[in-house]
Amino acid sequence: MGVFEVAQAEGHEEVLFGSDPVSGLRTIIAIHSTALGPALGGTRFYPYATEEEALTDVLRLAKGMTYKSAAAGLDLGGGKAVIIGDPRTDKTERLLRAYARVIDSLGGRYVTAEDVGTTTEDMITISRETKHVSGLPAEYGGSGDPSPATATGVLSAIRATARHLWGDDDLTGRRFAIQGVGKVGGSLAELLVKSGASIVVSDTYQPAVDHAVAAYGATAVDVGDIYDVECDLFAPCALGASFTADTIPRLRCEAIAGSANNQLETTADADRLIERGITYVPDFIVNAGGVINIQEELHGSYSWERAAHALEGIGESVTKVLTRAAADDTTPVIAARRIAEDRIDAVGGLRLRRRPGEPTSPSN
Repeated sequence: MGVFEVAQAEGHEEVLFGSDPVSGLRTIIAIHSTALGPALGGTRFYPYATEEEALTDVLRLAKGMTYKSAAAGLDLGGGKAVIIGDPRTDKTERLLRAYARVIDSLGGRYVTAEDVGTTTEDMITISRETKHVSGLPAEYGGSGDPSPATATGVLSAIRATARHLWGDDDLTGRRFAIQGVGKVGGSLAELLVKSGASIVVSDTYQPAVDHAVAAYGATAVDVGDIYDVECDLFAPCALGASFTADTIPRLRCEAIAGSANNQLETTADADRLIERGITYVPDFIVNAGGVINIQEELHGSYSWERAAHALEGIGESVTKVLTRAAADDTTPVIAARRIAEDRIDAVGGLRLRRRPGEPTSPSN
């Protein structure tokens, strides 16, 4: 299928391609939905092998953001952006500012934040060309690195999952496998250990593994062996598509809840997990902490206390999803999507309706 057919098949409103020959910028911004509000989603700077791979990723991520914000009860739509390149060698001020101009051309329909390969410092650079950016450092009036908030939300989801499966949310003595101990996974590791749990970790970046072992007493395994770890819950906190027809049969856990996006390689993998008796909590429910945190920033004056209170709602969302999945005799993925779609259908139309007193046509 062509670009238009692919985007239309997933219901995207807009896909924008941007370039700057001088800096080498190649970017794709995907807006999936603005039914509930401006499309919020981070900027992923990644060395995709092909442009087609980048397009596939940005379309999936943008759609996931729509469901994430809707299910979390936020007045935000779903969008995402990717920059094709290696952030360690290709990232320059010129490139980021050129990218910011592409964002600005959308007039606020898309608001960006950091993601894989971008930082809060990059958001400062981007803010010099557009106001449609979030995740700025605290000294700039923003919320700073969203990783701690995302990890806090994951912990809330894990506790709700524990209550659902084991009757209470006490994690003392429980064993967790964490796939990826970068910003979010590392923060989650600390939170779990403080909650009395033990952790097994893996990461492609050895210094991150070494830190988890030294700081939190983690047990380290090779990247390829994390699926074979016997544990209570598996927390995927790396890149997506980690659960496949090949890896699911190897899992030795009762549940999955983590921060990675698009954790299932195909929709059939949700059924495979059900067949294994593994409770899978959908990623866009679990990892909503970052977007919840950023929405607090968009209110105008950021407050961690207000954000922390909002993050507790992720546990309530998990309970709602697992309860509905059982009631509907379906997978948690389908249940979560239905909850998100119900809210979009119920509330989204308000943005298209005329307010009382507004003219029915533009005035001259």
